[in-house]
Amino acid sequence: MQKTELVPLDAAQRGPAAELLARAFHDDPLYALVIPDASGRTAALAWLFDKVVRYALLYGEVYTTSALEGVACWLPPGRTELTIGRIVRSGLHATPLKLGLAAYRCFDAYMSYADRLHHRYAPASHWYLWAIGVDPPKQGRGIGGRLIEPVLARASANGIACYLETGTESNVRFYKRHGFQTVDAGQAPRLGAPVWAMLRAPADELQLPSQRNSLRFPEYP
Repeated sequence: MQKTELVPLDAAQRGPAAELLARAFHDDPLYALVIPDASGRTAALAWLFDKVVRYALLYGEVYTTSALEGVACWLPPGRTELTIGRIVRSGLHATPLKLGLAAYRCFDAYMSYADRLHHRYAPASHWYLWAIGVDPPKQGRGIGGRLIEPVLARASANGIACYLETGTESNVRFYKRHGFQTVDAGQAPRLGAPVWAMLRAPADELQLPSQRNSLRFPEYP
């Protein structure tokens, strides 16, 4: 079977990419707790991921396939901190209004906990895998692994760590296959939602297919 091409996401694809991520995360334990109403969750997640993708397009890198089967949002070294100015420019500052106060309080409790883990375990220079999702009908075909290959290869070549959080145990196994190790496993306060913090140390050298000849990358410190 011929593999679809891996490409940077075009800004014009932001809406479809957000809808894809909303489908991928619809049954995620965190979002099921934050937004119990399944029908309302779809629209809320599409809005939220639209802003996440916009933020990553502005300040990081977003990858997809030529057929838009999955999306990976990375923040590069030196830009892993979500600053107020960047949050406002991306539109994420409106999250309390869009989610509703009760849902936002739960979501904020989770994000605050995840942020503390991020600061505790991620080294000064690292890549942050902020969001990744594969369209549910396309899952199980290796697309997720291909989406993270470009940054993992560059991080290994440059001796830079990669960091992420996940709330799903099956994802932990997936990331371990790509060189990540669990550095913390706990539960977010108020929600009781599980959180695994995972780090891929610079010393890990994986035999990953390089995309450096087919994709053009910006330079980061």
